[in-house]
Order: sequence, then structure tokens, then C-alpha cells
Amino acid sequence: MKAPVDDRLAALRGSAPRRTYNARSLAALENNPRCTLRALLDASGSDKAAVAEHAGHPYPFGQSSFAITRGISFEAMVKDNGCAELLRVLRETLELTLPEVGYVDLNDVGGDARFDIRHARTAKLLTQAALGSGDGTLYDHPVLRLEVGGHGVFLEPDLVAFRVGDRFHVVEIKSFPIIDGQADPVQVRSATTQACAYVLALRAMLAQAGIGPQAVSDTIVLVAPKDFTNRPTAAFVDARKQVAALTRQLARMARIGDLVDEMPEGLTFDLAPDKDGRPQRPADELAGALDQVPAAYRPDCLNHCEMAFYCRSRARAEASLDVLGPAVREQLGGIDTATMALGLARGQLMPTADQAEMAAALRHAARLRDELAGPTGGVA
Repeated sequence: MKAPVDDRLAALRGSAPRRTYNARSLAALENNPRCTLRALLDASGSDKAAVAEHAGHPYPFGQSSFAITRGISFEAMVKDNGCAELLRVLRETLELTLPEVGYVDLNDVGGDARFDIRHARTAKLLTQAALGSGDGTLYDHPVLRLEVGGHGVFLEPDLVAFRVGDRFHVVEIKSFPIIDGQADPVQVRSATTQACAYVLALRAMLAQAGIGPQAVSDTIVLVAPKDFTNRPTAAFVDARKQVAALTRQLARMARIGDLVDEMPEGLTFDLAPDKDGRPQRPADELAGALDQVPAAYRPDCLNHCEMAFYCRSRARAEASLDVLGPAVREQLGGIDTATMALGLARGQLMPTADQAEMAAALRHAARLRDELAGPTGGVA
């Protein structure tokens, strides 16, 4: 059964090489778990940025070179001299007792930096530590592996610390600031969800040695600059909800064959590139293929998904309430489009039994709006 599914996924991707997951793309999976289009593009290994651009809706965002450089510089400072600054933060900010510290750098094994070699070394050392026979406390540049949609993906956390209560803690180092004990919630959520992939991968690694999931904490240690300085601080972040959500999404990816079977025969996102890599497939034909797959746009898709502008345009064309965000969608339960909402508010549509209460509320809101707007107002 697996081979036909892989063949269908390859057909969806077309002639382009398969793109692999990383922690950032796994984090994006958790952000919108009900989007079939995103699931199929990711499972097939399609280049979402290239697909969106050729469909006429390029994704203009991404990490700036300044942010990348700042992040690399801050991480290097935190890890310098055997993670001396990190240890200071763990002791002072989080008030952890660290009488003895063993630092292990897993960036290479005898000069060999291949992921499979480093993963084997990581598995050996972290398993030994979990069983009580290892000497390490801080493990730098570990390589973990996670199964995603039937394909193994190598992941490289910032750091794994074996410390509190004989449990592993994932340390996520970010360059966005924590000001007066608060940080941008969107960035914190993104960093936390990214770390959840490492939690699941580490649990999967230890499970092979019969070690239960409790050996890996689902509390993340977030390290970031304090206030407006470059001096690091840290905070514990409870990631239980994100760990559970990502677990469910990975289970859904494991059942990707069910989604593929619902798609029309011959569907493909292939860009048909020429020998120089330039797409030759007509853009309207590609857009027609994308339109055949259900999408679930939300405004926060703009923060993490390359297909966001395509999906927003499609939702607007369909007058979908999704463009207004989940809060509005939940308030208007049973009403799918703005056209339907306006029709009920104006009394132009007869509500169903399930819509009767909401229709009455919409008509009441329309009357209040008319009264406030005066004689020139009214529901547009």
C-alpha cells in the first residue's frame, strides 16, 4: 500500500526534487492542521514558494539576512567556552543547581559531519545518559530523526540539556528579545512549536531503548536577549499543548494516503521546468490544480506558510469568512460566507433551524448599525 501512495505523492510533486522537512516547516504544520492543501504539498515534498510564485501569489516574507546573522551571533555567544553563558543563565535566571557540568559537542564524529553518523553518535550518548551511565549534561549540535509521512527527517536542535530531575530538556536559542519578562507571543509560539519537533524526535530515539516519554520534558528552555541588550536570559515555556497538537498532525501525515485517495486522478503541482529550471506550465493550469484541493486559510497563515497569499485570494473570491480569522468564524457558526452573513442580516435569506439564533443576532446588529450610521447608513 505504501508504494502506490509514494507514487501518487511523487506525481503531485512532479519533476522537481523532493524538499525535506526541518523543524521550522514542522512547526508550520501544527499551526493549521486542517489545511489539506498544505498537507499534500508538504507530504509530496513540493516547493511551496515556487508553486505560489508561479500561481501568481509569491510569498514575500522570510528571515532577513540581518535576523539570520544576529541569530547566529547570539547563539555563538551563548555557547562560547563550553556554554559558559548558558550555564550562568540556567543558574541565575532559572535558579537551577548545576554542581557539575559535562559538555559534549556532537557537531562531528572524528571529523565526519554526515547526519547519519552524527545521529548514531547522538543516539548512543543520549541513551547512555538516560540510563544513568553517561557523563554529559549539555549536548551541543545533536542530530535527531523523526518520521514524517513515511519519510525519515533529520533535525538539529540548538542544544539538548540533561539536567533537571534527570530529564532531558530541549534548549531553544532565539535572538528576539524578552523585554520586562515578556516576548512577542507569535515568535514564542513559533519557537516553542519548533522545539516540540525535537521533543518528539528525542522521545522516539529513546523509545528504541525502551525508555518512556517521561524522560524528555515537554517544558522548553527558551534563551533570548534580555530587554534591549545582547545579554541572554531564559524562561521555561510549557509546550504540552503544542506537543499534543504536533503529535496529532504527524499521525495525520502518516495517514496521508487517505487524503491522496480523495484527490482527482491526474492532479499534479508540477511546474514543468525547462533545463534552466524556469517553469513552463501555464500559470492558470497550475492555479486550476490548486483550486481542486481544499484549503483552510487563516490570517495567521501569513506568518508561516508560503501559500498564504494564494489561499487568501481564493478565500476572498469565495467570500469565505476565513479571511476574518477564527474568532469571527466561531462566532458565526453554521454560516460559511460573508455573502450568506449579509443576506441573513438584511433578511434576504431564510435561515435554517440551526442558523435562526445567529440570523436574529445579525439582524439586530444590522439595525444597531443603521441607527448609528443615520439616514445615509445601512448594511452595504
